[in-house]
Amino acid sequence: MTANGLRDTAAPELAQCVIRKKEESDVIVALIGNPNVGKSTLFNALTGLNQHTGNWPGKTVAIAQGRYTYKGRGYILVDLPGTYSLLSQSEEERITAEFLLSGQADCALVLADATCLERNLNLALQVLELTDKTILCVNLLDEAERHGIEIDLRALERELGIPVAGTAAGNGRGLEQLQEKLRNLNDGFLSVHPGRLFSGREAMLDDLNQACSDRVSALISDRAEAIAAGCVRSSAAPAPHWMDRIALGRWSGRVLLVLLLLTVFWLTIRGANYPSMLLQAAFDRLGAYLHRWMAAWPWWISGLLLDGVYSTSARVISVMLPPMAIFFPLFTVLEDLGYLPRAAFLMDHCFQCCGSCGKQVLTMSMGFGCNAAGVIGCRIIASPRERLLAIVTNALVPCNGRFPALITLICLFFSERSLPAAAMLTGFVLLGVGATLLSSRLLNRTVLAGKESHFIMEMPPYRRPQIGKILLRALLDRTLFVLARAAAVAAPAGAVIWCLSQLTWKGMPLLQSAAALLDPVGMFLGMNGAVLLAFFLSFPANELLIPLTVMILQGTQGALAEVGDAALGTILTAGGWTQRTALCVMVFLLFHWPCSTTCLTIRKETGSWKWTLAAMLLPTAIGVFLCSLLGHL
Repeated sequence: MTANGLRDTAAPELAQCVIRKKEESDVIVALIGNPNVGKSTLFNALTGLNQHTGNWPGKTVAIAQGRYTYKGRGYILVDLPGTYSLLSQSEEERITAEFLLSGQADCALVLADATCLERNLNLALQVLELTDKTILCVNLLDEAERHGIEIDLRALERELGIPVAGTAAGNGRGLEQLQEKLRNLNDGFLSVHPGRLFSGREAMLDDLNQACSDRVSALISDRAEAIAAGCVRSSAAPAPHWMDRIALGRWSGRVLLVLLLLTVFWLTIRGANYPSMLLQAAFDRLGAYLHRWMAAWPWWISGLLLDGVYSTSARVISVMLPPMAIFFPLFTVLEDLGYLPRAAFLMDHCFQCCGSCGKQVLTMSMGFGCNAAGVIGCRIIASPRERLLAIVTNALVPCNGRFPALITLICLFFSERSLPAAAMLTGFVLLGVGATLLSSRLLNRTVLAGKESHFIMEMPPYRRPQIGKILLRALLDRTLFVLARAAAVAAPAGAVIWCLSQLTWKGMPLLQSAAALLDPVGMFLGMNGAVLLAFFLSFPANELLIPLTVMILQGTQGALAEVGDAALGTILTAGGWTQRTALCVMVFLLFHWPCSTTCLTIRKETGSWKWTLAAMLLPTAIGVFLCSLLGHL
């Protein structure tokens, strides 16, 4: 297998992808399909797992597995990355091809989009060349019917020589028939006679990885076109959606993009203030009760647990939970609606002018949720040079861990009114996007110079967001997951910080000693030593910046349980903060080293500490430059 080049560079995921059978009779099913055909939706519908789904290409970039039972037998679905072919150009294509070649799957389930069957058949025909047991599932039949498209499933079965099922996974239509056909296929009740274009799997693989791959692609494409012509009937010519006249317009699209960002941030800020106050008040009352209950305990135990662990965790939760509980559902609505690929289309020209790939817009959008997820998402970029460029610059946009701190500082020092605050936050987001473009251009002209690649991006249809699923997914998959991660880091960090605030060196707490040591550097950057120390100590999670700053400023009186937003402003002002200080902190919060999770992810994806260090130094250099200018104005 080394001749074709696929087995020599096995994807790192496959080395870790151990398919664990609950019972020896379990059937392993490889779930394969183009991006945006509903793979994750079908995966969730069958297995019941809360796999994240998104209406945009390249969302799934790793292998997920889940189990379901049908008529007494277990089936393990392995959700492979969405891919358009098996030519092994990008990471997701290579991962999918490697899994099929590994022989772990008992059969392959190829998912196709009924609204554009011909394009999807290209992948199905390639899979047929590699596997003996394959079933085709034509999904999104409900959308095809709305567009006047009719699929002759029986004719499709005859042409391909394999079982074909039709589904609308979003509403559960056809799932019973699909499961029955999967059972019959694996139990030998259905005969499979796929019409192959090649003499065998090895011949196809050799052709796909040699110079004649264009000829192979042409053969497969012609075959897919012929099959689709005999199985698809359309009563109306497809027409562009009226919304795309606005969303994809040269000027109207850009105005809409900015307005949508402004609206999301306005709703987040407007809706988060009051719940945050209520949540902090609840934590205050609970903290007061715990203080009375632990009054007889040794002071160092109660101080460590309450003033350290509890107060820090409470502050992180009260500051983070309300904005995330609003921001993530709103962002997920845009995702499910199908708007994000259109935003990528609008920004594609800008990224192409900077020498990077237009798909970087999608990975940058992932970075708004989590920079680590954005780094992993860079696997959808085929060119290694452009993938590395996207990885190194991904942390230049603010992640969910930085949004609450930015919102808090804007409201405390610049405007409590939601609309001006949202406009300022939108400005910071656009500043991050601008820095990403400029940095990409600089890297493209220097250390990452090379030939630009081209790609075709699918524009999915608009879909009505499923609000119930969005709320469940956004709250469970994103908000509570990120909050649990932040709290898990905040608790031990609070204990360490409390210990440092109690231990003294030459009559001064170690916390204040370290802050005083960093004070000259902090002042040069327009901040102070306490803030700079908080930046270093919040390396595990950006969410800890504000709580740590307050603890350092309060010293041995650093109990955060009684600090509300008004008191927070008083503490920061008493610590020497001005509007200029807050602005410098916000700029450095936008441009500084990524969190530890993102750094470890970069190391894993690039396999290099050198590029991990570069990804840390790039935003930090920008932040130091801008803050030094602001600090001396």
